[in-house]
Amino acid sequence: MTIDIYVSEMRRSYASQTARRYGMIFVVAAILLLSFLVDIATGPGNYSLSTVWQVLTDPLSNGVRLKVIVWDYRLPVAITAVIVGALLAVAGAQMQTILNNPLAEPFTLGVSAAASFGASLAIVLGFSIIPAVGPLLVSINAFVFALLTCGFILLATRLKGVGSETMILFGIAIFFTFSALLALMQYMASEDQIARIVFWMMGSLGRASWEKISIGVLLLGLAIPFSLLRTWPMTALRMGEATAESMGVDVARLRVEMLICVSLLAATAVSFVGTVGFVGLVGPHIARLIVGEDQRFFVPLSALVGAVVLSLTSVISKSITPGIIYPIGIITSLIGVPVFISIILGTRREKLS
Repeated sequence: MTIDIYVSEMRRSYASQTARRYGMIFVVAAILLLSFLVDIATGPGNYSLSTVWQVLTDPLSNGVRLKVIVWDYRLPVAITAVIVGALLAVAGAQMQTILNNPLAEPFTLGVSAAASFGASLAIVLGFSIIPAVGPLLVSINAFVFALLTCGFILLATRLKGVGSETMILFGIAIFFTFSALLALMQYMASEDQIARIVFWMMGSLGRASWEKISIGVLLLGLAIPFSLLRTWPMTALRMGEATAESMGVDVARLRVEMLICVSLLAATAVSFVGTVGFVGLVGPHIARLIVGEDQRFFVPLSALVGAVVLSLTSVISKSITPGIIYPIGIITSLIGVPVFISIILGTRREKLS
């Protein structure tokens, strides 16, 4: 009888915890919707949320001018902020899980530095790995170099004796290598080219387009279900490689699969908006604090939190100085650095205790 009571209590506790996690996902989704509408409403000419909602549901309800402002200019930027934030956060969540390191994300592993170098090659030398790409020269080059970097990290996982800590060191080496090459490109560039490189590195949502939005939605639509189908082995991996292997998880194969997914997510996000740091760090960190390591909730919530962070960043970038839109990369770095330091200090305290 005592065992039955204990099992019943465990079931109630599990059901309560699951309901709370679903509730938190719903709350963050509601915050994202509000932030999304505020992003559209904010700009050189501010509009009320009710007006924005009317234009979204009935484009011509407030005249052609407002329809053009909302649908042609602000809506693509707001959607891009949500999608890129989700892409970076999911990539960061997967990286942190497979490398078992809370500091892993596309920015800290050198993927963004590689993309910046690829973009600078296109700006300064007009060089493209893929010929005849026209106006997409910079974005394609950034995408390819980010993808190649992730591929290098992927190959490194196949080397004997390479663990998660060695992978982080590989990422640091990649970061400094491409930072040096980027500095070389800036040294060779003209004043106009330097200005273009610096603007690209700061990150901007101004390059938003419906084509990029379609690609981003497609990738998220594939990546999140792909991750959710691997929730059990990914959760087991967070308990340690030895534990995961004892449960029948093929750790090497799982890492390869998830790094391929991460490569596409990170490379696409960086090629869309330029260098945007720490979203892939902040999103998963906040999600982990809310729902823990259970990947069923951790991955979707990471995507939502990352989307909220970049959406709010877009709002802040337009609100600091009226009439001026600041690069989002600057703001995300200012937000991310304190979180980065807190994670380092928290990890250090865990090791000392």
